[in-house]
Amino acid sequence: MGEEERQEENQQSNSQIELTETSESTNQQGHDWPLKIKFDVPPYRTYHFHKQFRTGPNPNNFLKGVKWSPDGSCFLTSSEDNTLRLFSLPDNGSSDHVTACSSASEEDSYKAELVVSEGESVYDFCWYPYMSASDPVTCVFATTTRDHPIHLWDATSGLLRCTYRAYDAVDEITAAFSVSFNPAGTKVFAGYNKYVRVFDVHRPGRDFAQYSTLQGNKEGQTGIISAIAFCPAHTGMLATGSYSQTTAIYREDNMELLYVLHGQEGGVTQVQFSKDGNYLYTGARKDPYIMCWDIRKAVEVVYKLYRSSEDTNQRIAFDIESSGRHLGTGGQDGLVHIYDLQTGQWVSGFQVAADTVNGFSFHPFLPMATTSSGHRRFQMPEDDNEDLHLRGDENCASVWSFSYDFTAGEQC
Repeated sequence: MGEEERQEENQQSNSQIELTETSESTNQQGHDWPLKIKFDVPPYRTYHFHKQFRTGPNPNNFLKGVKWSPDGSCFLTSSEDNTLRLFSLPDNGSSDHVTACSSASEEDSYKAELVVSEGESVYDFCWYPYMSASDPVTCVFATTTRDHPIHLWDATSGLLRCTYRAYDAVDEITAAFSVSFNPAGTKVFAGYNKYVRVFDVHRPGRDFAQYSTLQGNKEGQTGIISAIAFCPAHTGMLATGSYSQTTAIYREDNMELLYVLHGQEGGVTQVQFSKDGNYLYTGARKDPYIMCWDIRKAVEVVYKLYRSSEDTNQRIAFDIESSGRHLGTGGQDGLVHIYDLQTGQWVSGFQVAADTVNGFSFHPFLPMATTSSGHRRFQMPEDDNEDLHLRGDENCASVWSFSYDFTAGEQC
């Protein structure tokens, strides 16, 4: 498949990945705005995209996820056609006059600025944590796909910067199921079957540190490591979710296992720390509850947040807004539900699509969010039922704007 040629190109491009650790405040501009989102007021749809996802031979191509860039200038979507699309936010969301659009519109709000096609199904993708549109060197994101190494893509040109390759016992490339940069942006952590492999960002290729998630015959984490998240409070901890229905907490520096959390009814598909690092939120496939864990008490479930996901194999993402007080999650009912993290109580919900809302991501500092929707449909070759073809309000991505108040003396 031309892998050897690609490897040579990657070695030649090593000089192009001089990613530098910029000041954290650069990417968190606006985080200290005295802004309070009014979740009791339904948001309005600012931008809508669906037509460009229907190109190609598969009319039922559906979205699988969406993530804002760390600087908030754009967002990235992943879809079933093995393609990632980058949409820039017009005026970086600073325009005072925005016209709300309808999901019934035949045209998209605007076209994707960048389209990256992978050779196989995309398992996971993530942004470089210090990505800033003002510094093209930092504009990169990582992807992991079936039967391929980890790819690092240039978000301005769409070119492949380099690859990070892991090999199995017979010296064949093995694909990661999850990928994440550490908070410092110096390492790439990747989840495999019963292993976590750690690559140096500045050294692409096949050099990596390997850590087993099993502690001999004792307690450990079995199965495929399907999700990775780092504590934002710089405590040096990370969490990994597994399809074995467990979540494990490790030390970042030496991957020492601290404890394993049990309780999800399905394979864990997402883990995320609270902003202060004291709590961990986990979600699983075909499990209707997001669990909140107090990691200071190791095994205690504080509360559970309901979402409709019992009957779909689709991954359903949730996210915590910049102030750390609210969590938003999609569901198979086409709604986004907002919860108060201080009380665990439901706050509000709003209709997003006529299909499963599988992706939800808050803007890093503006009162906005983006969503993606759709799920796999099974159709017999001789079945020509038009109802099985996705409509613009089913397989779509949207940007939503929330009402807000300026609260003097408070910070997000």
